[in-house]
Amino acid sequence: MSIDATAPGPLTARTVEIPDPGDLVTVLPAAGISWVRRGDGMVAWGEVARRETAGPGRIDEALLWWRRTTRHATVRDDVRARGTGLVAFGSFAFADDAAAGGALIVPRYVVGRQEGRCFFTVIGAGDADQVSLDEALADAVPVTPMPVVDVSDGDEAGWRTAVSSAVEAIGTGEVNKVVLARAVQAHAHGPLDVRSVLARLADEYPMCWTFHVDGMVGATPELLARVDHGLVTSRVLAGTIRMTGDEMGDLARAAALARSSKDREEHSYAVGSVTQVLAAHCTSVNVPDEPSVLHLPNVMHLATDITGALSQPVGALDVVRELHPSAAVCGTPTLAAARVIDRLEGLDRGRYAGPVGWIDAAGDGEWCIALRCAEIDRNDPARLRLFAGCGIVAASDPASEWAESEAKLEPMRAALRA
Repeated sequence: MSIDATAPGPLTARTVEIPDPGDLVTVLPAAGISWVRRGDGMVAWGEVARRETAGPGRIDEALLWWRRTTRHATVRDDVRARGTGLVAFGSFAFADDAAAGGALIVPRYVVGRQEGRCFFTVIGAGDADQVSLDEALADAVPVTPMPVVDVSDGDEAGWRTAVSSAVEAIGTGEVNKVVLARAVQAHAHGPLDVRSVLARLADEYPMCWTFHVDGMVGATPELLARVDHGLVTSRVLAGTIRMTGDEMGDLARAAALARSSKDREEHSYAVGSVTQVLAAHCTSVNVPDEPSVLHLPNVMHLATDITGALSQPVGALDVVRELHPSAAVCGTPTLAAARVIDRLEGLDRGRYAGPVGWIDAAGDGEWCIALRCAEIDRNDPARLRLFAGCGIVAASDPASEWAESEAKLEPMRAALRA
């Protein structure tokens, strides 16, 4: 199924260089799109076009629509940096049968910074008038203070049972690894301004991609695929340990994580699944012999950055379509792990653990996995679902996996505190 919410005709995009606007998240005049890491990236607002899709072909349908849209577009780009010109932002459901489906959204205005250069893009239908950034911000409204938000504790007994059942499935040979997710409900007692959430996440987790796309908000550390002028990069994270705040103790825990056979096994499955996909499209793929340890404020992860040189003109969403779902968010073998998830998880993940990111007119772009995030209810913006997931292997312990999932929920819980 696919839906055109808007049919604007041929699009025009005009990008100009601007003085540094400062903190990108604070530029947003109201709730809008965010894609920011280490101060660089983009924020956007307004909507010129949208394509909603659902089902197994959701990414294919969105990609076909985007190719048709860009084919007839007129682009004037004075900056020619990553993210300039005509761009669309999107998020897609984890599962083929999820009600959430997915969407690509073309915004009206984009402000960005990339490697010291700042830009402003105006997108419209037909011969759209170019407006200044000041004009685009004329209707800005103040950020609403964070209301009180109640966040539930979750079902620990049910989670431990699910983890134990997953370990049993691994023991019988049904799967080698399965990733189980859990969700907790949240309710805001007042208007929830997503800009407040974004500002807190960007400040606390600068190494992550702070995003808000179509009601999905979070700070994810995991890059599914970046395609930039024929080069593809993917950051695989699997294997986690909680930070304690004690510097010397955490250094010891990082060393233990790097040596952990359980975590290295979990990590190797995720690296293998990504490498296999990229190898089919690249003349060469570089995979480090050993994972590094990525330090975040709340957790540490085993991390591997995989890079490759594409052998043919393949775009970011083409790669994303084949990579998703990787072993980092599903398990291995993929189909068997998906069946175990359906049997044990007891929830619709929606767009949690699905691809989220952006694409430009050339097909280049950056897509992450929607982790450390919440999904805002479309029918009631005061209600959210917060998600966390853990990779389960033969040596997994239900109590430890509960503690890990609690650590992964902390970024969003903290961002929602009044």
